[in-house]
Amino acid sequence: MQAGSPVLRDLVLVGGGHSHVTVLKQFAMRPMPGVRVTLVTSCVNTPYSGMLPGYISGFYSFDDVHIDLSRLARFAGARLIHAEARGLDTKGQRVLLRGRPPVRYDVLSLNLGITPALSTVPGAAEHTTPVKPISGLVPRFEALLARAVSADVPLRVAVVGAGAAGVELACALQYRLGNERQAAGITSPLTVSLISRGPILQGLTSYARRTFLSLLKERGVVLYEVAGGVKEVLPGELLLSGGQRVPFDECLWSTQASAASWLADTGLPVDADGFLLVDECLRSEGGPPNVFAAGDVAASRANPRPKAGVFAVRAGPPLAGNLRRSLAGEPLRPWTPQSTYLSLITAGDKYAVATKGWLGAQGGWLWAWKDRIDRAFMDKFGSDLDFEAMHSSAARPPPQPRPSLALDGRLSPEELALLASAKMRCGGCGSKVGASTLSRVLRRLQHEEYCEGSAAAAAPAAPAEGGSEAVRGGQTLAAGPGPAGGSMLLGLDSPDDAAVLEPPPPGHVTVHTVDFFRAMVTDPFVFGQIAANHALSDCYAMGATPTAAMATAVVPLAAPAIMEEDLLQLMAGALRVLRSAGCALVGGHSSEGTELALGFSVYGSAPRDSILRKGGMQPGQALVLTKPIGTGMLLAAEMRGGGKGQWVEAAIETMLLSNGPAVPVLCRHGATACTDVTGFGLLGHLAEMARASGVLASLNAAAVPLLEGAAECAAAGHLSSLHAENARVAAAVQGGALLGAGAAATTFGLLVDPQTSGGLLAAVPADAAERCVAELREAGYTSAAVVGLVEGPLDAEDAPCLQLRGLSD
Repeated sequence: MQAGSPVLRDLVLVGGGHSHVTVLKQFAMRPMPGVRVTLVTSCVNTPYSGMLPGYISGFYSFDDVHIDLSRLARFAGARLIHAEARGLDTKGQRVLLRGRPPVRYDVLSLNLGITPALSTVPGAAEHTTPVKPISGLVPRFEALLARAVSADVPLRVAVVGAGAAGVELACALQYRLGNERQAAGITSPLTVSLISRGPILQGLTSYARRTFLSLLKERGVVLYEVAGGVKEVLPGELLLSGGQRVPFDECLWSTQASAASWLADTGLPVDADGFLLVDECLRSEGGPPNVFAAGDVAASRANPRPKAGVFAVRAGPPLAGNLRRSLAGEPLRPWTPQSTYLSLITAGDKYAVATKGWLGAQGGWLWAWKDRIDRAFMDKFGSDLDFEAMHSSAARPPPQPRPSLALDGRLSPEELALLASAKMRCGGCGSKVGASTLSRVLRRLQHEEYCEGSAAAAAPAAPAEGGSEAVRGGQTLAAGPGPAGGSMLLGLDSPDDAAVLEPPPPGHVTVHTVDFFRAMVTDPFVFGQIAANHALSDCYAMGATPTAAMATAVVPLAAPAIMEEDLLQLMAGALRVLRSAGCALVGGHSSEGTELALGFSVYGSAPRDSILRKGGMQPGQALVLTKPIGTGMLLAAEMRGGGKGQWVEAAIETMLLSNGPAVPVLCRHGATACTDVTGFGLLGHLAEMARASGVLASLNAAAVPLLEGAAECAAAGHLSSLHAENARVAAAVQGGALLGAGAAATTFGLLVDPQTSGGLLAAVPADAAERCVAELREAGYTSAAVVGLVEGPLDAEDAPCLQLRGLSD
């Protein structure tokens, strides 16, 4: 969306299929001011089905055959929500998601994947692997590939379904597995069987069928053409309708596909097979006028077509056009897909068969032609994305005199007034989020299960409207359980201006901390969780138990309904973390702003004699780090189009991992000093500890765990904007002047990389360090490691306090 434009409409795309990637690209090239695009997908890498056989054959890498939806969404200025859709509320205009709040929409488009119909054959669901979704097939194939070369024993693979996809898959498996086993010196037989319900390649030309009957025989694929197909799947064996039995060690199911089961419960019209019915404009036929669908999930009575990728690709541009027209209130334009299409079917090796209408051809040149076509298609959503030009365009002011001119005909008087005042919004208390919006958010948060964490307590009843500052003045955002021991005197059930808490029990002291930052991910629910985790970590690093928190939230200017949803998503994520920690959200403040931001002031307590401080390191101790580093570089790379979505997703999983459970593990093993690794980077925080303790700390750079992709981002020069300031810690390193060049500079960059919701760095007795790391890994900190030593006292107060080992030459 155009920077600075108030959000007035939400376009939500569910599924990252071939049609939606084109929609994203077109909205990237021509944004619609006032419209926010959100992609909801269960996979951040969407496979291109046309290249899957080449991947199985070994001609393409994983990245070659997948579109990085995270990168594409960033290019398009779209929000990415990595979640599984489980239903629709068409009256409330919300997409229901598994395990988190629903997402509202003004216009919705569905481009979901499909799966083979396993339920029609007994045992198929239990004993076979569906070819779709491809995201599930890829890891299963990798496991099959490893098993194929692990032992010199016979291997039997069956493919059920002999349409184009099944035929290609059988040929590719025969080619790849045979080659890999031969290279490994395995002489035991490989058997690839293809089971077809009737003749193979039904729906294609007789030329294609004749040609592949010959090619399958030539390649050694055993073909079963059986009128009734598979009757039952037993463990390790297919029972065919003719009585034949086909043994297998692995069975891949590639029969006629079915739509997601929840679509039938949405109330949208579907055909007999459960696919969404669409009209000639790709709009739900007989359903709500703001719901569209394309690709395999859609079916058209006016223009029926097979479930082929070519039609999903071709539907992208007309779908994008009609989504724009729907948002702008303009008449939609019908689209008629082509009646014939070029079919290119690969034969395992670099050989392909082509048909179109009555024409047919075969040869290696057709594979090369198909390869060029496929790579050019993938490049449009990969290497051709010009992030530098996109950033330059985003920095320029929009050419329109008003930021949402295309929507003006659809705007309400309230939205027109918002648009008119967008450039002259008040500051001070005039910038608060309205009381009625907060009231609705508060009530929804207190009654929705998606706020609950694994250790959540039940939320108190929502206060009556006007009965607390949360509702009256917009001060308190949401409720949670009271602090441990019932120490809250005044909270959400009181109309007072501040929360009042009892002091901690005798022998305990209070711990207070604050954190606040801008969003680093586009999903507000995930950002809320990360921000809360980050804020709680300061308490955990001190050995304290967080008991109460106050929030400061900033949400971008938008239509009231959209601001409400954004605030709901943000605080629902935060509450999930806080409630899991047993920490009550007792107050806060909310405001309009240019971008999403969230912070917390956290109150906790700890026994006076058990506080962990930075200055408690002792000579001879080992340094233990609980989480890998690299979030700053990965997020910087992602913003510039230089990272991978799977890297960012792995980093997010790490940021969502609470430091709370690590503290008792560290304490059990004698930790005397601790800090959380955040904005100053690992070296910066270690320098604080060493200086406060008056010791020389030695860090083994080679032992420091890194997030996947962090080293690549560092080598590519994707530095955080805080890097230059953090790099000043080199002055505290012995020989620090040598850290600015070559491989040492790359490693140094990682060590000063600012971390969001990073791990804990603790000093423990050296003889307990390995046991401590083992217990941390059992507790879920799988990358925990011993990363250094406390050498001895400093020679002088101003002497360098850090020593680096394990640097690359």
